[in-house]
Amino acid sequence: MRGLTEAGSEGIRGSTQAVIAGGSALAAVALFAAACGTGGTGARDEGPAHASAGAGAFASPSPSPAGTYRRVNAVELVKKDPAVSPAVKRELKACSGDEYPVDVSYGDLTGGPVNDVVVNVVTCRDWVGIGTYVYRDVGGTYKNVFKAEESPVYSEIDGTDLTVTKQVYDTDDPVSNPSRETVITYRWKASRFARIDSHETDYSKAGGDATPAPGN
Repeated sequence: MRGLTEAGSEGIRGSTQAVIAGGSALAAVALFAAACGTGGTGARDEGPAHASAGAGAFASPSPSPAGTYRRVNAVELVKKDPAVSPAVKRELKACSGDEYPVDVSYGDLTGGPVNDVVVNVVTCRDWVGIGTYVYRDVGGTYKNVFKAEESPVYSEIDGTDLTVTKQVYDTDDPVSNPSRETVITYRWKASRFARIDSHETDYSKAGGDATPAPGN
């Protein structure tokens, strides 16, 4: 069901979209199997299939105007990034051979001349999202402009917005049933990602009614 990005492959860059989530190691299956059913329509590099890609195939990269498309080596990008925590870098190791547990999406989040890169890092064993990052091209070099490392965490591009999904598990919650899920939407404003909306679904309530949370 899930693919892995090879260390030697370079990623795909197109005009598209990416997601994110938060919790404990035992939440792996629920996070990726039940979490984010909404998802964007982004171009993806090979990587662990997110829940929205559960039908089997990844979205195909759309043709991009000249100058907006550039391949990257996502594993190298994360490993060399000083903003990434040592804990995430320790987990970013080959699961089998030269296959790494990263999921990469590309799209126009920041309005730059080259599409942005969204990288999600998960664990090999449990597929728990442990870090998500957005890289923006600045003068030919990719700069980290967003990160979230509260595990499990996963992000996705939704149009020109970045959505971050975090699931919360109470002590007695089974893996398949988190108590709550929070989805936060960010938009690029004044050279940074600003929180513009958020909502929370409380699964402990009958029917799993969504309770809106105030956005910034």
